[in-house]
Amino acid sequence: MEAQQPDGPGPGHRIAVSADGLRVGHLHDRVLDIDEPLGRRSRTVADDVDDFALDRTGTVVTWTSGGRLFRADTDGVTALATPGPVRAARPDPTGRRIAYLYEGTLRVASADGDDLLAGEPDGVRWGETDPYAAYFGRGSGWWWSPDGESVLATRRSGDQVSLHLLDLDGGWVDVHWDREIYPYLGAVRWADGGPLITALRRSQGHGLVLAVDRRTGETQVHAELADPRWVNPIAGTPRHLADGRVLVGGEISHDGYDARCLFADGTLLTPPNLYVRRVVGRLGPGSAGGELGDLLIEASEGEPAEQHLFRVRSSTSGGMVVHRLTSAPGWHSAACGGDTVVTGFRSLDDEGVQLTVWHAGNMVAELTPRRPVPATTNRPTLDRVTDRRLPTAVLYPPGHVFGRRLPVLLCLPHTPTAQQVRNDHEAFTQARHWAEAGFAVVLVDGRGTLGVSPSFEKVTHRRVADLAVADHAEALRIIADKHSDLDLTRVTAYGSGFGGWLAAMLAARRPDTVRAAIAVEPWDWSALPPPLAERYLGPRELDSEIYARHALDDLPPTVVIQEAAPTTIPS
Repeated sequence: MEAQQPDGPGPGHRIAVSADGLRVGHLHDRVLDIDEPLGRRSRTVADDVDDFALDRTGTVVTWTSGGRLFRADTDGVTALATPGPVRAARPDPTGRRIAYLYEGTLRVASADGDDLLAGEPDGVRWGETDPYAAYFGRGSGWWWSPDGESVLATRRSGDQVSLHLLDLDGGWVDVHWDREIYPYLGAVRWADGGPLITALRRSQGHGLVLAVDRRTGETQVHAELADPRWVNPIAGTPRHLADGRVLVGGEISHDGYDARCLFADGTLLTPPNLYVRRVVGRLGPGSAGGELGDLLIEASEGEPAEQHLFRVRSSTSGGMVVHRLTSAPGWHSAACGGDTVVTGFRSLDDEGVQLTVWHAGNMVAELTPRRPVPATTNRPTLDRVTDRRLPTAVLYPPGHVFGRRLPVLLCLPHTPTAQQVRNDHEAFTQARHWAEAGFAVVLVDGRGTLGVSPSFEKVTHRRVADLAVADHAEALRIIADKHSDLDLTRVTAYGSGFGGWLAAMLAARRPDTVRAAIAVEPWDWSALPPPLAERYLGPRELDSEIYARHALDDLPPTVVIQEAAPTTIPS
């Protein structure tokens, strides 16, 4: 795992493992701790921390607090002088310098002073995450080189995003690709060798994985990504493997296969029965068995409500080798570096996340202990319904006496891909709130949701409304057959964002099933950012009829549009 990119195993926690595995950074409740797995030592570095990062060995730690920049090393803690409030501060892998963002400029602090690396007037922004980045899995706008001698950074002028290699001595070159044909910049990684980037067409149905020459900025195509609907790269890719090949995430949708998989220069590394969600990083030789350079991934195997950890052999020796590392039902996540792995575990039986540090295959520390859910807590009933096996959950009010009919609240996801049904106690926090108010709460992961298969996600292309409405209406009917206390004459749909739009659609199109809807800030597809709207409905100038079919026009009086989430819902 890249030391400068902390990973979040759950709400309220961020983890970063140094590249050599000797130190673990843990930010929780704004308190920053540094743990040393070999020495089994832990120390608190700072509190009131907004964000943090480590160098390659974890010896240098940087963090921001209220816009101020701090550095800790073997000599102690230093508050660094900066021109003003700082964001996105990270040390270079060698720990000699710290780069950060300040008012649209990219600056570098070192023992020799604080210097402007890139900045322009007239609204040009350097190194910032552009508004479209999150839609393509990119969470940063600048990256250190492995040797700490240069920086790869975005330059944004209006909606135009370009990429540039900046030497610390003032020289720089443009990164060249056809931005007219491939305007969207996706994932960027610079950890080994040269930078790797992903660029996509406006239609998002075709993308290129490009290797960048750090001297000239010229790019070479390593892989093409294509899908008639949209390309959905796997988090943590592309990246270089230990043998120099490039790892990419892709999909198999032919010969009966329907899976998200990993490929290395065309060689399939994961089996079609595995739904790969994220590549965590490379494992050291002693971290979880196996060979040097093996990969640690997060994936689902058959059951989308669960996520497990797997070790994947990245070499071509011995064919495809995949080992599942976790067994307890629940939602497993991880961060890794060297021979150290930090695992996060959440389940329906536990409150919060259990964070455990492993070194060379042995448990060496428990950052957060297990906290069993009290026996009195109401728990959801998970199921798969309809011939499409839609994941569903039903949550009753505490102390419900069976035989008493209940009003139904259909809770809807905030985005088309969000999984509501997970083996995770915290995933049902909002549902428990409404159940305690007296509702039988129903959640459905309809087509479009992540975790099942690529075709399950993408079948909604240009017909989100038709399929989302049909899935929820049919699932409600079947759930009510299994749960006789659900009163289908009193069903209210509730959601915000995408869920608000869907709630209104359900009440308008299926008043026989959904009698009322509360839509909080519902989506207007014609006003959404182009990358988001066009992924599902196509270009606005070409598909106006599709946008019209998804518009919230002529809504019945049973639909209530709100700007903020209500505290109560009439039953």
